[in-house]
Amino acid sequence: MGLETGVRIERYADQGRCVGHIDGRVVFVRFALPGELVRIVLDEPHERTDRFWTGEVTEVIEASPYRVEPAWKLAGPLGDGGGVGGADLVHVSLPGQIVWKSDIINEQMKRLGHVDTHVEVTRMPEDAQLGGLHWRTRIEMIADENGLPSMRRRGTHHRVTLSTMPLATASVLKVAEETHFWDGGFTPGAQLRIAVPEAAQTAENDEILSLGEVEAGSKVEGEIPTAEFKNYAVMVDGELIAGEFLLKEQVNVDDHIWNYRVNADGFWQVHREAPHALVSHVLHAAQDALNGSDSACIWDLYSGAGLFTLPLATMTSPRTSMLSIEGAKPAVINARRNLRSLNISRVDARIGDVGAVLGNVPSHLAHPDIVVLDPPRAGARKKVCERVAAANPKAIIYVACDPTSLARDTATLDAAGYTLRNLSAYDIYPMTHHVESLAVFTK
Repeated sequence: MGLETGVRIERYADQGRCVGHIDGRVVFVRFALPGELVRIVLDEPHERTDRFWTGEVTEVIEASPYRVEPAWKLAGPLGDGGGVGGADLVHVSLPGQIVWKSDIINEQMKRLGHVDTHVEVTRMPEDAQLGGLHWRTRIEMIADENGLPSMRRRGTHHRVTLSTMPLATASVLKVAEETHFWDGGFTPGAQLRIAVPEAAQTAENDEILSLGEVEAGSKVEGEIPTAEFKNYAVMVDGELIAGEFLLKEQVNVDDHIWNYRVNADGFWQVHREAPHALVSHVLHAAQDALNGSDSACIWDLYSGAGLFTLPLATMTSPRTSMLSIEGAKPAVINARRNLRSLNISRVDARIGDVGAVLGNVPSHLAHPDIVVLDPPRAGARKKVCERVAAANPKAIIYVACDPTSLARDTATLDAAGYTLRNLSAYDIYPMTHHVESLAVFTK
Protein backbone atom coordinates (compact mmCIF):
# COMPACT_ATOMS: atom_id res chain seq x y z
CA MET A 1 0.00 0.00 0.00
CA GLY A 2 1.37 3.40 -0.96
CA LEU A 3 1.52 6.51 1.20
CA GLU A 4 -1.87 8.16 1.87
CA THR A 5 -2.22 11.93 2.12
CA GLY A 6 -4.62 14.79 1.55
CA VAL A 7 -4.40 17.16 -1.41
CA ARG A 8 -6.35 20.01 -2.99
CA ILE A 9 -6.92 19.37 -6.71
CA GLU A 10 -6.00 22.36 -8.87
CA ARG A 11 -6.65 21.70 -12.55
CA TYR A 12 -7.20 19.16 -15.30
CA ALA A 13 -4.22 17.29 -16.73
CA ASP A 14 -3.75 14.79 -19.54
CA GLN A 15 -4.57 11.06 -19.55
CA GLY A 16 -7.69 11.49 -17.45
CA ARG A 17 -5.84 12.84 -14.43
CA CYS A 18 -5.85 16.07 -12.45
CA VAL A 19 -3.00 18.02 -10.84
CA GLY A 20 -2.30 18.77 -7.22
CA HIS A 21 0.85 19.51 -5.21
CA ILE A 22 2.36 17.80 -2.19
CA ASP A 23 5.23 19.67 -0.52
CA GLY A 24 5.80 21.56 -3.76
CA ARG A 25 5.93 18.43 -5.88
CA VAL A 26 3.45 17.82 -8.72
CA VAL A 27 1.14 14.86 -8.27
CA PHE A 28 -1.13 13.53 -11.03
CA VAL A 29 -4.29 12.12 -9.50
CA ARG A 30 -6.77 9.66 -11.02
CA PHE A 31 -10.53 9.98 -10.32
CA ALA A 32 -10.23 13.58 -9.14
CA LEU A 33 -11.77 16.89 -10.26
CA PRO A 34 -10.49 20.47 -9.97
CA GLY A 35 -11.39 22.24 -6.73
CA GLU A 36 -11.84 19.05 -4.75
CA LEU A 37 -10.21 18.26 -1.45
CA VAL A 38 -9.39 14.56 -1.48
CA ARG A 39 -7.34 11.89 0.18
CA ILE A 40 -5.19 9.93 -2.21
CA VAL A 41 -2.91 6.93 -2.16
CA LEU A 42 0.39 7.43 -3.99
CA ASP A 43 1.50 4.82 -6.47
CA GLU A 44 4.59 2.79 -5.64
CA PRO A 45 7.38 3.72 -5.77
CA HIS A 46 7.13 7.33 -4.61
CA GLU A 47 10.72 8.24 -3.83
CA ARG A 48 11.44 11.84 -2.84
CA THR A 49 13.73 12.24 -5.86
CA ASP A 50 10.95 11.59 -8.38
CA ARG A 51 10.15 14.54 -10.67
CA PHE A 52 6.44 13.97 -10.04
CA TRP A 53 4.19 11.49 -8.33
CA THR A 54 0.99 9.74 -9.37
CA GLY A 55 -1.86 8.60 -7.21
CA GLU A 56 -5.54 7.77 -6.93
CA VAL A 57 -8.43 9.12 -4.89
CA THR A 58 -9.45 7.06 -1.87
CA GLU A 59 -11.81 9.56 -0.22
CA VAL A 60 -13.55 12.73 -1.36
CA ILE A 61 -13.74 15.32 1.41
CA GLU A 62 -15.04 18.25 -0.65
CA ALA A 63 -16.65 17.19 -3.94
CA SER A 64 -16.91 19.00 -7.27
CA PRO A 65 -20.45 19.61 -8.57
CA TYR A 66 -19.42 17.53 -11.58
CA ARG A 67 -18.78 14.41 -9.47
CA VAL A 68 -21.20 11.48 -9.79
CA GLU A 69 -21.32 7.88 -8.66
CA PRO A 70 -19.58 5.76 -11.33
CA ALA A 71 -22.11 4.26 -13.74
CA TRP A 72 -19.71 1.33 -14.17
CA LYS A 73 -18.19 0.57 -10.77
CA LEU A 74 -15.55 -1.83 -12.12
CA ALA A 75 -13.98 1.09 -14.01
CA GLY A 76 -13.86 3.28 -10.91
CA PRO A 77 -11.13 3.60 -8.26
CA LEU A 78 -9.29 0.54 -7.03
CA GLY A 79 -10.33 1.25 -3.45
CA ASP A 80 -13.97 0.94 -4.46
CA GLY A 81 -13.50 -2.40 -6.18
CA GLY A 82 -12.71 -0.94 -9.61
CA GLY A 83 -9.49 -0.68 -11.53
CA VAL A 84 -10.33 -1.98 -15.01
CA GLY A 85 -9.50 0.41 -17.84
CA GLY A 86 -11.53 2.00 -20.58
CA ALA A 87 -13.57 4.56 -18.62
CA ASP A 88 -11.27 6.89 -16.69
CA LEU A 89 -13.90 9.69 -16.47
CA VAL A 90 -16.62 7.41 -15.12
CA HIS A 91 -16.74 9.55 -11.95
CA VAL A 92 -17.58 12.71 -13.93
CA SER A 93 -21.06 13.82 -15.04
CA LEU A 94 -21.64 14.10 -18.79
CA PRO A 95 -21.67 17.93 -18.67
CA GLY A 96 -18.49 17.75 -16.61
CA GLN A 97 -16.82 15.51 -19.20
CA ILE A 98 -17.55 18.11 -21.89
CA VAL A 99 -16.02 20.85 -19.72
CA TRP A 100 -12.97 18.66 -19.01
CA LYS A 101 -12.31 17.92 -22.68
CA SER A 102 -12.84 21.51 -23.79
CA ASP A 103 -10.40 22.72 -21.16
CA ILE A 104 -7.73 20.18 -22.18
CA ILE A 105 -7.98 21.11 -25.87
CA ASN A 106 -7.81 24.85 -25.17
CA GLU A 107 -4.93 24.45 -22.72
CA GLN A 108 -2.83 22.28 -25.04
CA MET A 109 -3.47 24.53 -28.03
CA LYS A 110 -2.31 27.52 -26.00
CA ARG A 111 0.69 25.84 -24.39
CA LEU A 112 2.03 23.91 -27.40
CA GLY A 113 0.21 25.39 -30.41
CA HIS A 114 0.65 29.00 -29.27
CA VAL A 115 -2.94 29.90 -30.23
CA ASP A 116 -5.90 30.90 -28.09
CA THR A 117 -8.96 28.76 -28.74
CA HIS A 118 -12.37 28.43 -27.13
CA VAL A 119 -13.59 25.15 -28.53
CA GLU A 120 -16.85 23.62 -27.42
CA VAL A 121 -17.12 19.84 -27.54
CA THR A 122 -20.22 18.42 -29.25
CA ARG A 123 -21.91 15.38 -27.74
CA MET A 124 -23.11 12.62 -30.07
CA PRO A 125 -26.85 11.94 -30.59
CA GLU A 126 -28.47 9.75 -27.91
CA ASP A 127 -25.38 9.69 -25.67
CA ALA A 128 -27.12 11.79 -23.03
CA GLN A 129 -30.17 9.51 -23.05
CA LEU A 130 -27.90 6.48 -22.75
CA GLY A 131 -25.94 8.03 -19.89
CA GLY A 132 -22.68 7.98 -21.87
CA LEU A 133 -22.86 4.19 -22.20
CA HIS A 134 -23.55 1.75 -25.08
CA TRP A 135 -21.55 3.48 -27.79
CA ARG A 136 -18.73 1.05 -28.69
CA THR A 137 -19.22 -1.04 -31.83
CA ARG A 138 -16.02 -2.93 -31.06
CA ILE A 139 -14.84 -4.41 -27.76
CA GLU A 140 -11.62 -6.23 -26.89
CA MET A 141 -10.82 -8.38 -23.86
CA ILE A 142 -8.56 -11.21 -22.80
CA ALA A 143 -9.45 -14.67 -21.52
CA ASP A 144 -8.65 -15.14 -17.84
CA GLU A 145 -7.20 -18.27 -16.26
CA ASN A 146 -10.63 -19.90 -16.42
CA GLY A 147 -11.12 -19.05 -20.10
CA LEU A 148 -13.69 -16.30 -19.40
CA PRO A 149 -13.68 -12.75 -20.88
CA SER A 150 -11.83 -10.38 -18.58
CA MET A 151 -9.96 -7.11 -18.24
CA ARG A 152 -6.80 -6.53 -16.25
CA ARG A 153 -7.04 -4.63 -12.97
CA ARG A 154 -4.68 -1.66 -13.06
CA GLY A 155 -1.38 -2.07 -11.29
CA THR A 156 -1.80 -5.83 -10.88
CA HIS A 157 -1.69 -9.05 -12.87
CA HIS A 158 -5.21 -9.88 -11.70
CA ARG A 159 -7.87 -10.30 -14.35
CA VAL A 160 -11.42 -9.25 -13.55
CA THR A 161 -13.98 -11.62 -15.07
CA LEU A 162 -16.75 -9.79 -16.93
CA SER A 163 -20.30 -10.79 -17.77
CA THR A 164 -21.16 -7.62 -19.71
CA MET A 165 -19.58 -4.45 -21.10
CA PRO A 166 -21.53 -1.25 -20.33
CA LEU A 167 -19.77 0.76 -23.06
CA ALA A 168 -20.77 -1.70 -25.79
CA THR A 169 -23.75 -1.04 -28.06
CA ALA A 170 -26.92 -3.04 -27.69
CA SER A 171 -25.97 -4.82 -30.92
CA VAL A 172 -22.60 -5.92 -29.55
CA LEU A 173 -24.19 -7.14 -26.33
CA LYS A 174 -26.83 -9.07 -28.26
CA VAL A 175 -24.16 -10.78 -30.39
CA ALA A 176 -22.20 -11.60 -27.23
CA GLU A 177 -25.31 -13.15 -25.70
CA GLU A 178 -26.34 -15.12 -28.77
CA THR A 179 -22.83 -16.51 -29.36
CA HIS A 180 -22.43 -17.38 -25.63
CA PHE A 181 -19.37 -15.16 -25.46
CA TRP A 182 -19.70 -14.56 -21.72
CA ASP A 183 -19.80 -18.31 -21.08
CA GLY A 184 -16.10 -18.50 -21.95
CA GLY A 185 -14.40 -21.70 -22.97
CA PHE A 186 -11.47 -19.77 -24.44
CA THR A 187 -7.80 -20.59 -24.04
CA PRO A 188 -6.42 -18.61 -21.08
CA GLY A 189 -4.63 -15.52 -22.33
CA ALA A 190 -6.44 -15.50 -25.69
CA GLN A 191 -7.20 -12.09 -27.21
CA LEU A 192 -10.96 -11.67 -27.71
CA ARG A 193 -12.77 -9.23 -30.01
CA ILE A 194 -16.36 -8.54 -31.03
CA ALA A 195 -17.18 -6.12 -33.85
CA VAL A 196 -20.75 -5.27 -34.82
CA PRO A 197 -21.41 -2.41 -37.25
CA GLU A 198 -24.60 -0.50 -36.69
CA ALA A 199 -25.74 -1.75 -40.10
CA ALA A 200 -26.57 -4.96 -38.22
CA GLN A 201 -29.68 -3.23 -36.86
CA THR A 202 -33.08 -3.04 -38.49
CA ALA A 203 -33.93 0.32 -40.00
CA GLU A 204 -37.34 0.57 -38.33
CA ASN A 205 -36.88 -0.30 -34.70
CA ASP A 206 -33.12 -0.53 -34.15
CA GLU A 207 -33.35 -4.00 -32.66
CA ILE A 208 -30.86 -6.58 -33.84
CA LEU A 209 -32.27 -9.92 -34.97
CA SER A 210 -31.44 -12.95 -32.90
CA LEU A 211 -28.75 -14.99 -34.57
CA GLY A 212 -31.03 -18.00 -34.34
CA GLU A 213 -33.55 -16.27 -36.60
CA VAL A 214 -30.83 -15.32 -39.02
CA GLU A 215 -29.43 -18.81 -39.25
CA ALA A 216 -32.93 -20.17 -39.82
CA GLY A 217 -33.06 -18.09 -43.00
CA SER A 218 -35.68 -15.57 -41.90
CA LYS A 219 -36.06 -12.21 -43.64
CA VAL A 220 -37.46 -8.97 -42.28
CA GLU A 221 -38.07 -5.40 -43.29
CA GLY A 222 -39.37 -6.09 -46.76
CA GLU A 223 -37.02 -8.73 -48.04
CA ILE A 224 -33.76 -7.43 -46.60
CA PRO A 225 -31.42 -10.38 -47.29
CA THR A 226 -30.42 -12.59 -44.42
CA ALA A 227 -26.72 -11.87 -45.08
CA GLU A 228 -27.22 -8.29 -43.90
CA PHE A 229 -27.87 -9.63 -40.41
CA LYS A 230 -24.71 -11.68 -40.24
CA ASN A 231 -22.78 -8.43 -40.21
CA TYR A 232 -20.77 -9.11 -37.07
CA ALA A 233 -17.55 -10.83 -36.04
CA VAL A 234 -16.35 -12.70 -32.97
CA MET A 235 -12.59 -13.28 -33.07
CA VAL A 236 -10.14 -15.18 -30.89
CA ASP A 237 -6.43 -14.48 -31.33
CA GLY A 238 -7.19 -12.94 -34.71
CA GLU A 239 -9.16 -15.94 -35.97
CA LEU A 240 -12.85 -15.66 -36.81
CA ILE A 241 -15.05 -18.02 -34.79
CA ALA A 242 -18.48 -16.53 -35.63
CA GLY A 243 -19.89 -14.08 -38.14
CA GLU A 244 -18.05 -12.60 -41.12
CA PHE A 245 -14.47 -11.39 -41.47
CA LEU A 246 -15.36 -8.70 -44.01
CA LEU A 247 -17.89 -6.36 -42.39
CA LYS A 248 -20.19 -3.86 -44.01
CA GLU A 249 -20.20 -0.29 -42.71
CA GLN A 250 -22.42 2.55 -43.88
CA VAL A 251 -22.05 6.31 -43.57
CA ASN A 252 -25.02 8.59 -44.13
CA VAL A 253 -24.46 12.32 -44.71
CA ASP A 254 -27.24 14.55 -46.03
CA ASP A 255 -29.17 11.44 -47.14
CA HIS A 256 -26.22 10.22 -49.22
CA ILE A 257 -25.11 6.75 -48.17
CA TRP A 258 -21.61 5.38 -48.73
CA ASN A 259 -20.97 1.65 -48.27
CA TYR A 260 -17.67 0.26 -47.05
CA ARG A 261 -16.14 -3.15 -46.50
CA VAL A 262 -13.67 -3.34 -43.61
CA ASN A 263 -11.78 -6.18 -41.96
CA ALA A 264 -13.21 -7.30 -38.65
CA ASP A 265 -9.78 -6.86 -37.06
CA GLY A 266 -9.07 -3.55 -38.79
CA PHE A 267 -9.50 0.04 -37.66
CA TRP A 268 -12.85 1.78 -37.87
CA GLN A 269 -14.19 4.63 -35.76
CA VAL A 270 -15.55 2.85 -32.72
CA HIS A 271 -18.41 5.14 -31.65
CA ARG A 272 -21.63 4.19 -33.42
CA GLU A 273 -22.18 7.80 -34.61
CA ALA A 274 -18.57 8.86 -35.18
CA PRO A 275 -18.23 7.95 -38.88
CA HIS A 276 -21.32 9.99 -39.77
CA ALA A 277 -20.31 13.03 -37.70
CA LEU A 278 -16.69 13.11 -38.84
CA VAL A 279 -17.43 12.54 -42.54
CA SER A 280 -20.09 15.24 -42.46
CA HIS A 281 -17.70 17.73 -40.87
CA VAL A 282 -14.81 16.97 -43.23
CA LEU A 283 -17.02 16.99 -46.31
CA HIS A 284 -18.61 20.33 -45.49
CA ALA A 285 -15.22 21.86 -44.64
CA ALA A 286 -13.86 20.66 -47.99
CA GLN A 287 -16.87 22.06 -49.84
CA ASP A 288 -16.37 25.42 -48.14
CA ALA A 289 -12.70 25.45 -49.12
CA LEU A 290 -13.48 24.64 -52.77
CA ASN A 291 -16.04 27.44 -52.86
CA GLY A 292 -18.12 26.01 -55.67
CA SER A 293 -15.30 24.71 -57.84
CA ASP A 294 -16.33 21.75 -60.01
CA SER A 295 -12.86 20.16 -59.99
CA ALA A 296 -10.27 19.44 -57.34
CA CYS A 297 -7.09 17.61 -56.42
CA ILE A 298 -7.28 16.16 -52.91
CA TRP A 299 -4.89 14.29 -50.63
CA ASP A 300 -6.29 11.94 -47.99
CA LEU A 301 -3.48 10.97 -45.62
CA TYR A 302 -3.65 8.11 -43.09
CA SER A 303 -6.71 7.13 -45.08
CA GLY A 304 -7.54 3.71 -43.62
CA ALA A 305 -10.24 1.83 -45.51
CA GLY A 306 -11.36 5.06 -47.19
CA LEU A 307 -13.72 6.60 -44.61
CA PHE A 308 -13.08 10.09 -46.02
CA THR A 309 -11.75 9.02 -49.43
CA LEU A 310 -15.09 7.84 -50.82
CA PRO A 311 -17.12 10.96 -49.98
CA LEU A 312 -14.29 13.28 -51.05
CA ALA A 313 -13.82 11.43 -54.34
CA THR A 314 -17.49 11.83 -55.22
CA MET A 315 -17.74 15.46 -54.09
CA THR A 316 -16.83 16.99 -57.47
CA SER A 317 -16.89 13.75 -59.43
CA PRO A 318 -15.91 13.02 -62.16
CA ARG A 319 -13.44 15.90 -62.01
CA THR A 320 -11.79 14.98 -58.71
CA SER A 321 -8.34 13.43 -58.65
CA MET A 322 -7.03 12.07 -55.37
CA LEU A 323 -4.00 10.64 -53.64
CA SER A 324 -4.69 8.51 -50.57
CA ILE A 325 -1.93 7.06 -48.38
CA GLU A 326 -2.22 4.46 -45.64
CA GLY A 327 0.42 2.29 -43.99
CA ALA A 328 -1.76 -0.77 -43.30
CA LYS A 329 -1.93 -2.96 -46.40
CA PRO A 330 -5.25 -4.69 -45.54
CA ALA A 331 -6.92 -1.29 -45.11
CA VAL A 332 -5.69 -0.12 -48.52
CA ILE A 333 -6.91 -3.33 -50.14
CA ASN A 334 -10.34 -2.61 -48.67
CA ALA A 335 -10.17 1.05 -49.73
CA ARG A 336 -9.44 0.02 -53.32
CA ARG A 337 -12.33 -2.46 -53.20
CA ASN A 338 -14.63 0.24 -51.82
CA LEU A 339 -13.62 2.65 -54.56
CA ARG A 340 -14.16 0.04 -57.29
CA SER A 341 -17.65 -0.64 -55.96
CA LEU A 342 -18.50 2.97 -56.84
CA ASN A 343 -16.64 2.86 -60.17
CA ILE A 344 -14.22 5.50 -58.89
CA SER A 345 -10.96 5.31 -60.84
CA ARG A 346 -9.36 8.71 -60.21
CA VAL A 347 -7.91 7.83 -56.79
CA ASP A 348 -4.29 6.74 -56.48
CA ALA A 349 -4.56 4.65 -53.28
CA ARG A 350 -1.04 3.94 -52.02
CA ILE A 351 0.40 1.75 -49.30
CA GLY A 352 3.30 3.11 -47.30
CA ASP A 353 4.67 5.53 -44.76
CA VAL A 354 2.98 8.89 -45.33
CA GLY A 355 6.15 10.95 -45.05
CA ALA A 356 8.04 8.69 -47.43
CA VAL A 357 5.28 8.57 -50.06
CA LEU A 358 4.91 12.35 -49.99
CA GLY A 359 8.55 12.58 -51.02
CA ASN A 360 7.67 11.15 -54.44
CA VAL A 361 4.21 12.32 -55.52
CA PRO A 362 3.29 12.12 -59.24
CA SER A 363 3.27 15.51 -60.92
CA HIS A 364 -0.46 15.47 -61.68
CA LEU A 365 -1.16 15.06 -57.94
CA ALA A 366 1.61 17.26 -56.57
CA HIS A 367 -0.49 20.39 -56.02
CA PRO A 368 -3.59 19.54 -53.97
CA ASP A 369 -6.39 21.99 -53.38
CA ILE A 370 -7.24 20.26 -50.10
CA VAL A 371 -5.33 17.97 -47.78
CA VAL A 372 -7.22 15.83 -45.26
CA LEU A 373 -5.20 13.98 -42.66
CA ASP A 374 -6.30 11.71 -39.83
CA PRO A 375 -3.04 10.59 -38.19
CA PRO A 376 -2.65 8.17 -35.28
CA ARG A 377 -2.40 9.37 -31.70
CA ALA A 378 1.20 10.53 -32.10
CA GLY A 379 0.11 13.04 -34.76
CA ALA A 380 1.45 13.75 -38.24
CA ARG A 381 4.70 15.22 -36.88
CA LYS A 382 7.08 17.74 -38.37
CA LYS A 383 8.18 16.08 -41.64
CA VAL A 384 4.66 15.33 -42.83
CA CYS A 385 3.33 18.74 -41.77
CA GLU A 386 6.11 20.52 -43.62
CA ARG A 387 5.61 18.45 -46.76
CA VAL A 388 1.89 19.12 -46.67
CA ALA A 389 2.47 22.86 -46.30
CA ALA A 390 5.06 22.84 -49.10
CA ALA A 391 2.39 21.46 -51.45
CA ASN A 392 0.53 24.76 -50.97
CA PRO A 393 -3.09 23.54 -50.57
CA LYS A 394 -5.96 25.98 -50.12
CA ALA A 395 -6.95 24.22 -46.92
CA ILE A 396 -5.65 21.56 -44.56
CA ILE A 397 -8.33 19.61 -42.68
CA TYR A 398 -6.76 17.84 -39.70
CA VAL A 399 -8.68 15.15 -37.76
CA ALA A 400 -7.00 14.55 -34.40
CA CYS A 401 -7.63 12.01 -31.66
CA ASP A 402 -5.08 13.61 -29.33
CA PRO A 403 -5.11 17.35 -28.43
CA THR A 404 -1.43 17.36 -27.52
CA SER A 405 -0.33 16.02 -30.90
CA LEU A 406 -2.67 18.42 -32.70
CA ALA A 407 -1.23 21.34 -30.75
CA ARG A 408 2.37 20.41 -31.64
CA ASP A 409 1.46 20.02 -35.31
CA THR A 410 -0.43 23.32 -35.20
CA ALA A 411 2.80 25.07 -34.21
CA THR A 412 4.62 23.37 -37.11
CA LEU A 413 1.95 24.34 -39.64
CA ASP A 414 1.87 27.90 -38.31
CA ALA A 415 5.63 28.20 -38.82
CA ALA A 416 5.12 26.92 -42.39
CA GLY A 417 2.60 29.65 -43.16
CA TYR A 418 -0.75 28.07 -42.26
CA THR A 419 -3.14 29.62 -39.73
CA LEU A 420 -5.76 27.81 -37.68
CA ARG A 421 -9.11 29.09 -39.00
CA ASN A 422 -11.55 26.76 -37.30
CA LEU A 423 -11.43 24.23 -34.48
CA SER A 424 -14.27 21.90 -33.52
CA ALA A 425 -14.45 18.85 -31.29
CA TYR A 426 -16.69 15.82 -30.82
CA ASP A 427 -17.11 13.63 -27.76
CA ILE A 428 -16.93 10.28 -29.52
CA TYR A 429 -15.35 8.65 -26.46
CA PRO A 430 -17.79 9.19 -23.53
CA MET A 431 -16.58 8.16 -20.09
CA THR A 432 -12.95 8.46 -21.25
CA HIS A 433 -10.51 11.37 -21.45
CA HIS A 434 -10.20 10.95 -25.23
CA VAL A 435 -11.75 13.48 -27.60
CA GLU A 436 -11.75 14.01 -31.37
CA SER A 437 -10.76 17.43 -32.72
CA LEU A 438 -11.13 18.77 -36.25
CA ALA A 439 -8.99 21.71 -37.29
CA VAL A 440 -9.02 23.68 -40.54
CA PHE A 441 -5.88 25.57 -41.57
CA THR A 442 -5.49 28.02 -44.44
CA LYS A 443 -2.73 30.28 -45.71
